[in-house]
Amino acid sequence: MWEQLALFIIRFRLSLIAVLAVITVFMAWQAKDVEMTYDFAQVVSEKDPDMVYFKQFKKRFGEDGNVLVIGMQDSSVYKLGNFNELRILTDTLAKIEGVNGVLSVSKLLSISKDTANNSFAAAPIFKAPPRTQRELDSLMRVVNQVEFYKGQLISPVTGATLLALTMDPKYLNSSKRQAVMNNILGFAKQFEQKTKIKLHYAGLPYVRSTMTSKVASEMKFFTMLAMLVTGITLLVFFRTWSAVVFPLIVVGVTVIWCIGSIVLLGFKINLLTGLIPSIIVVIGIPNCTYLLSRYHYDYRKSGNQMLAMTRVIRKIGLVTLMNNTTTAVGFIVFAFTDIAILYQFGLVATVNIFAAFVISFILIPAVFSMLPPPTPKQLEHLDAAPLTKLLEFFDHLVLHRRPSVYVAALVLVAGAAIGISRIESVSYMVDDLPKKSSVNADLAFFESHFNGVMPLEFEVDTHKKKGLFKLKNLEKIDQFEKFLRTQPELSPPVSLVTFLKASTQAFYNGDPKFFRLPDNSEKNFILSALANSKSAATGAGMNSKLLRSFADSTGQKARISLKIADIGSQNLDTLMSTKIIPEMNRIFKGTGMDIRPTGTTILFTKGNEYIIHTLRDSLFLAFGLVGLVVLVLFRSFKTVLFALIPNAVTLILTAGIMGYFNIALKPSTALIFVIALGIDGDNSIHLLAKFRQEMALNGNRVREAVSVTLSEAGTSMIYTSIVLFVGFSIFAFSEFGGTKALGLLMSASLLITNFSNLILLPALLVTFDHGKGNTIDGNALIRHYDESYHEEDDDADLNLKQMHKAADYSGDYTI
Repeated sequence: MWEQLALFIIRFRLSLIAVLAVITVFMAWQAKDVEMTYDFAQVVSEKDPDMVYFKQFKKRFGEDGNVLVIGMQDSSVYKLGNFNELRILTDTLAKIEGVNGVLSVSKLLSISKDTANNSFAAAPIFKAPPRTQRELDSLMRVVNQVEFYKGQLISPVTGATLLALTMDPKYLNSSKRQAVMNNILGFAKQFEQKTKIKLHYAGLPYVRSTMTSKVASEMKFFTMLAMLVTGITLLVFFRTWSAVVFPLIVVGVTVIWCIGSIVLLGFKINLLTGLIPSIIVVIGIPNCTYLLSRYHYDYRKSGNQMLAMTRVIRKIGLVTLMNNTTTAVGFIVFAFTDIAILYQFGLVATVNIFAAFVISFILIPAVFSMLPPPTPKQLEHLDAAPLTKLLEFFDHLVLHRRPSVYVAALVLVAGAAIGISRIESVSYMVDDLPKKSSVNADLAFFESHFNGVMPLEFEVDTHKKKGLFKLKNLEKIDQFEKFLRTQPELSPPVSLVTFLKASTQAFYNGDPKFFRLPDNSEKNFILSALANSKSAATGAGMNSKLLRSFADSTGQKARISLKIADIGSQNLDTLMSTKIIPEMNRIFKGTGMDIRPTGTTILFTKGNEYIIHTLRDSLFLAFGLVGLVVLVLFRSFKTVLFALIPNAVTLILTAGIMGYFNIALKPSTALIFVIALGIDGDNSIHLLAKFRQEMALNGNRVREAVSVTLSEAGTSMIYTSIVLFVGFSIFAFSEFGGTKALGLLMSASLLITNFSNLILLPALLVTFDHGKGNTIDGNALIRHYDESYHEEDDDADLNLKQMHKAADYSGDYTI
């Protein structure tokens, strides 16, 4: 089959190049429509009970993560000129398309009772721009008496204030979001320039917008950087520009296919799929390196360019396909999850790994069979002295120092076990952004002055229509809210109870000491008046505008909304399990009411735990699939063990590094192990295939077979590892913590795998493989290997005439 494929590629090379060009143009046309996703919370299964509950919650009460806040702490904002600039900013932001409303100090409402109409009247405190500083100071005293706003818009401790912008969900989840954010930030910067007041930004819309922009810029940056560093590596190896330009064309075409496939599959670019183009560059280049090094090796041996290229395809086709399959295993296991972000990442990566294989196996033989043959200088890399000495040292360790190898392996594994015990599983809402980023600095500002801005929600169900308006139920909710106010990580809650307290204060002419729930004698009047009330600013019913966000239409269910600091999944879990939930159960026990926490923050925390557990299962699945690939190739369970043991050691040592360098276990770091297993498994298959071939050729003499395997297969394995190491190292320059960890840990894994597969695995073969029954099974897929170019294969007689015909048919080459 591979022999016929080799002849087919040579014969129809121009036609195949044309076909690839047409497909690439089509994919490029599709790629122009690629979009960024604006939902980074695709971390919990749509079928998960908490996710289903959260969706129902949002249908009843609206979004919880659509508020963008702009904060400031500067007493000069209460100077007349700056205050009026704040008012202008508020009015301007409210007019931006995609902004549903803006709440700021300059637009606060005061509630007063209207006894004649049995209602409350809500009117702006600042009916017109204050004309004097004295007038402004007088109105600010009114603001400071409204208890409702304390801790919400104004910090009672530090005096910091904020603007709260409610974003239209339709804009939040579309490509229009960035334009809206640019408008908001543009007007805010104008305010800063005029007033010299420093502004701080936070809220999920801002965080997601910032992350989206960084994902887009990093995707372009790392794709170009990956091509640059791998190109330099190829130039160092092969010392010819043709061995740089055409492999880069191969991966460039693959990147276009990759982005086009994202569109064709109906996906958008997110934090994970944004990494795929650069990962494809890193993974695709070794295919080209492998083909070119084998082409050079056999050309030096045969002196026949066409024969050498045909042998490359014939001899290494299956092994290279299996190597790509093993690499794909590290990604395809994600496609078996029901987590959207992992499923998309796994499917797109898998499809394009095989696309890279197809493109490289067509373009490299087609192009290099038409180029002049390599010169002696370009073949010098095959005898690189440092590489030869390194492989000789490995051979010495394997044949003469195996006890030392095993002791070293055990010591390293034991040390890694200590490191693994130090690993913590923790993640943050803005985890992937650097600690010194402006986003984290601004987040610290809001946590300092307002206890945080991340949404946290509770839903109270009385199980009875209008059950919310029973005083005893309101008092229980109030009791729970008073407890929440004592927690330093939480902002003051807002709920139906808060509005009723504000209404009671208004009933008593704004006296702050009456900011409380109404008693039985006051309740009916206040509820009736609140239902009849209209806002002087909008003319709309206060009930429909405000209360519907905190009580459902039946009066049965209520929402308690608050903000929380980004304290990390571990601390949040502790806070909920040891403080909030026990107190919640104590307060509502025996009341007939149920209360349940929900919201984006809760789902995010659960999603991280869910992903980590999913990735653990995916790792076991990946081990099983790699083992299955080895079993299919070699038809030997013993060989499966030989392949998996060194890779298990690699992963253990990599995990140990995580512990020693305080790299937390979170979704972005947990997926590294599955990917690393797929990539590292290539080297095991590489070495085992060559070893089995050498065993068949030299009479099952294990030591001789191992020596030849190390000297020949070791070269391409080290080349491949170097390319991958350099390629993944670029991710260490990412601004995203998870991407940076991917680069560092994958690079470490690639260094470790050279120890595991070039020292430990051969040592195991010498110790435990005694050469009995090592002739390759007739049913095994692997019978040939890339390093096995022996004259007895009769290639020269077998196909020279056909190769002449294939080359002559293409009309551009003759042997």
